[in-house]
Amino acid sequence: MISPKLPLRFALLSGVLSLSASAVAQQNTITTAVPILTLSPDSRSAALGEAGVAISPDANSSYYNAGKLGFVPNKYSVSPSYTPWLRSITDDMGLAYLSGYYKLGQRSALAASLMYFDLGSISLRSSQNQPLGNFNPKEYAVSVSYGQKLSDNFGVGVTARYIRSNLTGGNLGTDAKPGNAAAVDLGVYYNKDLTIGTGEYNLGLGASVSNIGNKITYTNPQQADFLPTNLKLGTAITRELDAYNKITLAFDANKLLVPTPYYEVGVPMNDPRILQRNADIANKSIVSGILGSFSDAPGGAKEELQEINLSTGIEYWYNDLLAVRAGYFYENKNKGDRQYLSFGAGVRYQVFGVDGAYLVPNQRNNPLAQTIRVSLHFNFNKLEEAFGPSDSTPAN
Repeated sequence: MISPKLPLRFALLSGVLSLSASAVAQQNTITTAVPILTLSPDSRSAALGEAGVAISPDANSSYYNAGKLGFVPNKYSVSPSYTPWLRSITDDMGLAYLSGYYKLGQRSALAASLMYFDLGSISLRSSQNQPLGNFNPKEYAVSVSYGQKLSDNFGVGVTARYIRSNLTGGNLGTDAKPGNAAAVDLGVYYNKDLTIGTGEYNLGLGASVSNIGNKITYTNPQQADFLPTNLKLGTAITRELDAYNKITLAFDANKLLVPTPYYEVGVPMNDPRILQRNADIANKSIVSGILGSFSDAPGGAKEELQEINLSTGIEYWYNDLLAVRAGYFYENKNKGDRQYLSFGAGVRYQVFGVDGAYLVPNQRNNPLAQTIRVSLHFNFNKLEEAFGPSDSTPAN
């Protein structure tokens, strides 16, 4: 028998970890393996409501859109980030992220990252209530990315990722084992300076599909879960107010490209017919799941639109030195009900930078309350110092 501490943690592990307290009871939430892969690990985008696919590139670009790597402004850059996770529930869970890139030339860059999710300590007990020791569930993903400018305004990128999820350590049954998966991301990015009237603007457009990979299993291949394959589309518009001040408005929309669970109003989910339909859905191939995810919601087009999450944020920079940010994240109440404001600030001085973000959920007793992210930045050698001047590098 497992100690009373375990059920709460394993409810979090199975997908509730990223949702609000009320999300568990919602009607048709989509769940996947390793949901932590869908959550912004760095402070800058976290403060912008998790918008990041089209904002100006930095050391964390490969997570959101590897297509931005051809536009990064330094020869080298490294950014560690840390989030003490679900502080309103527990004090020993945390998300750590380390990302960096190396510019190969004016038009391409190579990046690598490590995401590590520590779910704290679990006390295990036998059926006779005897202690069996402690276990520390953890998940991590190692990624390598490459981005290339195809023109002064357009870039593409690809990411390869290895994922390992060890939730039980074999302690919950003889068949339990760590899950392993491999995945790829594909991204495109467009960036152009514009003059509209008397104003100077920069337009960024981005799109990416992340976590295209094999299903992950903790027991046997017949009981496998989809990875959180996700489509992101976004834009970011920056207005140069004067030589020292600029402001950016960012907007992202994203949708999970995995099958929607089947249900019928008034029919219990444990009805044999419903169970069989969902078993068939779980057995879909990766390609079938992705292509069918645009039209498989039981509620039709209305429910499909509910599956699109929206992120928006505003960022103000003074002299590329001080930044202030605010954002909002929206998820439909029938699909998880994560809705929160986000705030943050940042500083850049010579090679060093720091960003912070804080989330303010719309609901009380929400496990996202008191969520703080902190990111550091170490930026070395501006491109003009490393490779000579270029008139196509966007402002940071």
